[in-house]
Amino acid sequence: MESHAALAFDDLDLQLLQALEVDGRAPFSRIAAVLGVSDQTVARRYRRLRTEAGLRVIGVREISVRDQDNWRMLRLRCTPDAGESIARALARRPDTTWIVLCSGGTEVACMTLARTREADDELLFGKLPRTPRITDIRTHQLLHRFYGGPQGWLGKSGALSADQVAAMTPQYTEGSASTVVTPEDEPLIAALKRDGRATFADLQKATGRSESAVRRRLDQLLASGALFVDVQFDSEHLGYSTFALLWITAAPASLDAVGRALATHPEVAFAAASTGPCNLLATIVCRDSAALYTYLSESLGKLEGVQHIETSPILRRVKQLSYEETRR
Repeated sequence: MESHAALAFDDLDLQLLQALEVDGRAPFSRIAAVLGVSDQTVARRYRRLRTEAGLRVIGVREISVRDQDNWRMLRLRCTPDAGESIARALARRPDTTWIVLCSGGTEVACMTLARTREADDELLFGKLPRTPRITDIRTHQLLHRFYGGPQGWLGKSGALSADQVAAMTPQYTEGSASTVVTPEDEPLIAALKRDGRATFADLQKATGRSESAVRRRLDQLLASGALFVDVQFDSEHLGYSTFALLWITAAPASLDAVGRALATHPEVAFAAASTGPCNLLATIVCRDSAALYTYLSESLGKLEGVQHIETSPILRRVKQLSYEETRR
């Protein structure tokens, strides 16, 4: 029997997180069977990860081909006293999905996904240029994602064996045909943004649909990839305390090869091709500054086709997808 006393986060916690990354809605009983522990142990570990490591399981709408024209990374330079307040204001907007403070707090990196061209223009040409204490605005359109989204960073940890991943992988009864999110799906998606593990009874109340209709529609959205369940947590509790945003310039002929290589690196949580002075950007997670140096000088520095790297250490994550963090 596992003690109720405080425990250090360990391999079982990492296994639980990866299991949730594979199937965030899996019942504790199935996770327990795959991990070889009791249901009670999984439930205890889950509650502790929520309380102490900021674990959140949320539903996220995948970026569609139509959305990509309005998918951007903004790089905002600010006066030293303004970075955090600007980041917090951006976090309240529904069209921002990921916001971090970098470079001593004088730089805000913000990912946006506007649903309309008008909303995109309002932010880029209206709101931001009129915001006091923003000294420079750079806009990078994201053209192609090499890693991230439904491909979670924990999948590179090796915490679960291939057989365990296969056992956790959900089987959807509705198949995997392409599915388009409709306005009727918005209440369902909004409920899953609040809690990706919401029960079908709760989803029925949130949508006004029958439970069978909710089950069927959720299966369709998940099977097609139009919706995925994301796992968010504070990785510092698992021994990873150094984060950085990389602005990478690759030779044009090597762009795709470098992007694909980045996707295989264990340190890379997100990588995408972009417009702007650099043509690739990536977020990386390392145990400490020594590991960051090793990654930059060896894995990335020796990658053929890489011409220039600018490293922006991430000081604080202000918003991740739909979850605005208040932990410090």
